[in-house]
Amino acid sequence: MDYLDLLQWPVMIVTVAAAWLIGAQSARRRMVGFWVFILSNVLWVIWGLHSHAYALILLQFCLCAMNCRGLKKNADTVSDK
Repeated sequence: MDYLDLLQWPVMIVTVAAAWLIGAQSARRRMVGFWVFILSNVLWVIWGLHSHAYALILLQFCLCAMNCRGLKKNADTVSDK
């Protein structure tokens, strides 16, 4: 059995959890959500390399850049309080 094939299912759950956290009203929870999203980006790249899903890998780099932007903007909100 190829365990890297199974990685997509827990990574999907991590991604959904990140989206849930991003929708929180608490700036700290949103901050955690962005970090969880970045973790999911890394995990999707690992799975994408294994599966030769190069469009998915490129998408994850683009999404990671947006998550880093959101992380920075949210950090400014957290530090204002």
